[in-house]
Amino acid sequence: MDILKLKIITPKKIALEEDVISVTAPSSEGEITILPKHMNLFALLDEGIVKIVKKTGEDFLAIGGGYLQTDGDEVNVLVSRAYGQTDIDIDLTNKAVEEAKKIISQTKDISQRAQANVLLRRSMLNIKLLKKRKRSL
Repeated sequence: MDILKLKIITPKKIALEEDVISVTAPSSEGEITILPKHMNLFALLDEGIVKIVKKTGEDFLAIGGGYLQTDGDEVNVLVSRAYGQTDIDIDLTNKAVEEAKKIISQTKDISQRAQANVLLRRSMLNIKLLKKRKRSL
């Protein structure tokens, strides 16, 4: 079975480095899946969830925007942030959703509303990530 060498890098650390079967990521053109022997590709990534299929099962990471590059043997993902389900505190996430909604509904200040929209979007991404179920193969 062919494999890909996946490396997910943030400004602070190498978030993940392992052999995988496939990687599905949210690109600016839509969701893309990279399999072994994929053609050379450089893609702009949107904030979202990356699905990683390994021999042992599936895993999911939330990412900030960034870039994906592959030559068919290696996949390099450079993103502003990357984290897994165990990195999320659901209570803090729910509080952040409520706070963001409150600010959006009660504040007229454009910059505060913009910041609240970012907080809401990221919190909803966390909730979406937590709903993903890891599957064993």
